[in-house]
Amino acid sequence: MVSRRTFLGAMGGGIAAASFGWAQPVAKKRLAIITTEWRYPTHAWHMGTRFLVGYPRQGHWHYPPFDVVAAYVDQQPENDLSASRSREFGFPIYPSIAEALRCGGDQLAVDAVLIIGEHGKYPVNELGQTLYPRYEFFKQVVNVFKQDGRTAPLFNDKHLSWNWEWAKEMAETSREMEFPFLAGSSLPVTWRMPAVDMPYGAEVDELMCVAMGGVDSYDFHALEVIQCMAERRRGGETGVASMQALRGDAVWRAMGIDNWNAGGWDPQLFHACLCRSQTLAQPESFSHRYPSLAQIQQWVEDPVVYRFAYRDGTKATMMLMNGLVGDFTFAARLKGQTAPLSTLFYLPPVPNVVYSAALMSQAEEMFTTGVAPYPIERTLLTSGILEAGVQSLGHGKVIDTPHLAVEYTAPRKSLFWKS
Repeated sequence: MVSRRTFLGAMGGGIAAASFGWAQPVAKKRLAIITTEWRYPTHAWHMGTRFLVGYPRQGHWHYPPFDVVAAYVDQQPENDLSASRSREFGFPIYPSIAEALRCGGDQLAVDAVLIIGEHGKYPVNELGQTLYPRYEFFKQVVNVFKQDGRTAPLFNDKHLSWNWEWAKEMAETSREMEFPFLAGSSLPVTWRMPAVDMPYGAEVDELMCVAMGGVDSYDFHALEVIQCMAERRRGGETGVASMQALRGDAVWRAMGIDNWNAGGWDPQLFHACLCRSQTLAQPESFSHRYPSLAQIQQWVEDPVVYRFAYRDGTKATMMLMNGLVGDFTFAARLKGQTAPLSTLFYLPPVPNVVYSAALMSQAEEMFTTGVAPYPIERTLLTSGILEAGVQSLGHGKVIDTPHLAVEYTAPRKSLFWKS
């Protein structure tokens, strides 16, 4: 009887060629998954499973040329899926990260590493940051690299760390040891409606993202929406100079100021974002009615805003407006253009959540080629912007951020899915 694993391998390697009898078995790369927990619908369920069963891509079901050969799962709650995945797909779960990377032996035995440090029960600090062990996982992986004298491409889900110094160390370590390192979330690579990108080399004055979700979680996604667009501006990325976080009534006061330099933001950008939303709240018995300020204030119980200035003078505003929207929209003011550039970063619903496939396709590209499709500095800077936002929110003051002088050049090619 043909096992599920053998069947999927044949599909991934090309059944048509094999049917003529002349195809050689495809040598698959070996992947280790290191995760905090694996249950429905965590990021391990989103992402790790893509390398077990494949994912849809451009109208075809794509099977990555990888075998998941080992896993480390830090926490296994009652609804854990890792044990059943292990039985079904034939990979062992090891009691330590080092043993997983060495597959129980004494040398690094995998060709790629997928770190998913999201979800699970971990401490929360006084600023509301969940202390996910991404840095600790990374350090254990790097220790194996150093001890065994060999490295492998490494993907880190979401921001690098809740701690800026640790995030910086992670990026520096990857450069010093010269292993491919990619990180971030699905937002920069998911579909957009309309399918537009920031024109490469554009002169940008102001940017905005209106989003849903909580602090130290979905705000990272919204900041990535801004950053993947901002980095394409003329002169490349220069870093962020300052951060001001607002909450509650301070947001409503700022909304009455129609100028970023005076403490508010461009109201046309806010308008454009709401006009791109597919989840814009409505009063009872209405649809497609633009909300009034009074309605917005009624629906949004806990508004949160990050206002930050880039070192080259570009301005940005990130808004968490739960109760008003349930998606991520973007708008930007380009110099010399009357109408804002705007779009929706589209996230398909559960259970298929194909936006995570869009992200894993980028991880797969790096695992296969050894070249990261976009710089780790994007995620490093966004990690720092997030930490600055949380710090400003917690301490109630503007924070200067000279440490966020992160400079890099974005790829010219647009990497978001279009088909």
